[in-house]
Amino acid sequence: EYNKAQTQSAAQAVGDQMLDALSADAPEDRATALVAIDAAGPSAAVAALLTAATQQEAGQIEAAAQTLGGLAINADVPEIYRDLAALKAAMLPSEDTAARLSSLETLAQPGASFALLAREQIGLMQVEAGDTDAAIATMRLISEDAGVTRGLRERAQTLIVALGGDITAPALAE
Repeated sequence: EYNKAQTQSAAQAVGDQMLDALSADAPEDRATALVAIDAAGPSAAVAALLTAATQQEAGQIEAAAQTLGGLAINADVPEIYRDLAALKAAMLPSEDTAARLSSLETLAQPGASFALLAREQIGLMQVEAGDTDAAIATMRLISEDAGVTRGLRERAQTLIVALGGDITAPALAE
């Protein structure tokens, strides 16, 4: 009971620090306060994700990438948080599109936690590159996946139509 109470007390303290940090008006102040929080385990993951989001809001893209990169390789946090950090890092604006694409392809492997969301980002990168046929094929794969959510299916089908594709056409073979 003592250990349980200590763990709960520590978690509440970290939560209180996060709430205090998030109450600052300027995103730069929120980011600075969030970086100062000393948390471990899942609390560290949540703090890092909030920190990166606040850093991105403040225009500190490199700092956000470093925060997410550190979380993505932190073996002390559950894998789901590491995968989420890797996905968010790959979604940050960057000149290195090859690295972003490589990271997204790793995350898009079948059975991965965020495979369909990573595949969606790959499709969006294909649109940016002007490869509409590949983007349509990618979005078709997403919309026909058995595990796709309704919202993601609708986004994929909307993009297919916007790119001039037909959502009733059979999927292209890979």
